[in-house]
Amino acid sequence: MIHQYRNNGYNIVLDVNSGAVHVVDDVTYDVIALLDAKRSGREESFIRGGAGASFVCAPTDCGDCADGSRASGKEECSSAEAGAVWTAEIENAIKSELAGRYPEEEIREALGECEELARSGVLFTEDIYENPIMDYKARKTVVKALCLHIAHDCNLACRYCFAEEGEYHGRRALMSFEVGKKALDFLIANSGSRRNLEVDFFGGEPLLNWQVVKDLVRYGREQEKTHNKNFRFTMTTNGVLLNDEIMDFLNREMANVVLSIDGRPEVHDYMRPFRNGKGSYDLVMPKFKRFVELRTGTAFSDPVWPDAQVADAQVDAKEAYGAKGKSASSGTKPEGAAYTASEKTWYVRGTFTHHNLDFCNDVLHLADEGFERISVEPVVADEAEEYAIREEDLPQIFSEYDRLAKEMVKREKVGKGFTFFHFMIDLTGGPCVYKRLSGCGSGTEYLAVTPWGDLYPCHQFVGHEEYLMGNVDEGVTRPDIVDQFKSCNVYTKEKCRNCFAKFYCSGGCAANSYNFHGTIQDTYDIGCELQRKRVECAIMIKAAQADD
Repeated sequence: MIHQYRNNGYNIVLDVNSGAVHVVDDVTYDVIALLDAKRSGREESFIRGGAGASFVCAPTDCGDCADGSRASGKEECSSAEAGAVWTAEIENAIKSELAGRYPEEEIREALGECEELARSGVLFTEDIYENPIMDYKARKTVVKALCLHIAHDCNLACRYCFAEEGEYHGRRALMSFEVGKKALDFLIANSGSRRNLEVDFFGGEPLLNWQVVKDLVRYGREQEKTHNKNFRFTMTTNGVLLNDEIMDFLNREMANVVLSIDGRPEVHDYMRPFRNGKGSYDLVMPKFKRFVELRTGTAFSDPVWPDAQVADAQVDAKEAYGAKGKSASSGTKPEGAAYTASEKTWYVRGTFTHHNLDFCNDVLHLADEGFERISVEPVVADEAEEYAIREEDLPQIFSEYDRLAKEMVKREKVGKGFTFFHFMIDLTGGPCVYKRLSGCGSGTEYLAVTPWGDLYPCHQFVGHEEYLMGNVDEGVTRPDIVDQFKSCNVYTKEKCRNCFAKFYCSGGCAANSYNFHGTIQDTYDIGCELQRKRVECAIMIKAAQADD
């Protein structure tokens, strides 16, 4: 399968099944398009002969596999038609069709280059993964990650919140230490020989249940030694309750911290207000800067803590939610951290909606404020919601992604680069091909735990009783749900089979498919369009970097 497109002055050709990316001149671009059209038609005369070739599909060791084994690091995969040689008839037909546009010698050279690439297994390769992926999905899996809903409550009233201000179609509740302890015990017991385990503190707002967070981290660290496990703790927070004591703990104990902020003040305050209607930007922005300062040792130029201009918002938060912010100290990086500097990650994460389709400005606002790790993601909502993204919004969103990608290239060249989560793409490494095709692991390797201990396939299924899988006392009592998720991959979804982005999105989000189609074996169509565009932009950025 071939995908071709032009972006920012580059002619880009993606050989989907090998993952090879080619940046070519105009004549080669057009020759490949004609060869692909012939190939797609499956003319009998297309192939004259040629031996099969091999290519690397899993360039790096992806770490501990779910069953406790190690990935091989490099994997050879044969291609049925790699090395194909076109017949003279096809070559002559292409020369004739392009004769009025390019000199014959250039066309001949392009055909020769394409033949060499095909022989090398990096052009016109075949998809050989459908049968192996079924075997991979049938393997025995272990649980390697939990999303702990430490608080089904929140101190903000975000308009787009899928969790309904933390309630998840149910009641407000905080997880007890006893339930959380059982969840960690369940994870250890069901992780097999896998050593590295992940626990995400989620909400609602997890800082509303701060003492239990601390107690569970302490308990997890104790169990590491007993069971030869390594816990990687993470957290997502809206930042309202952050103070120096909390920041110090997070920087010691959390491998990753996600800081929720939507971008420009007016955008953030409209979608992420307090329950009294007041905006939260002026309170959380300085705290996030302070947090990043402590985590990275990188100073921001403006004040790191709210001053008089945000005093009202700070007072509102303290009175309503018991926040205990204290003055920022100059401080140094916390000692005794559980992770090395390179292992400690963070990023600011926002959501864009129908109301800020110019979201590139929000990404650049966050970058201009000094944040170097940014994610601003499209809202997923029913079209009936006034903030929902609709099909007619797509052209403007595509344009914004293009604008952002070009700006990132420019900034990188002058030493002001930043990372945008949805443009992160690894063309030489990353997960092995079977993990790429089988999805995120929800319902099999990754589960969500409610405050009262119920198990669901992931945080977005919480509250949908048909996907209640069991609880931390009895374990998984609905293996049929596990089997349902195991059977889900890009080859069981008709929309994914012939999509050029299938090796990058893994078939999309099962929860989004369920919410829009009532089944996990479909896809969220708008999300697919956006994913394809992001992949194109990400590859263009890689091409631009290689061009320097």
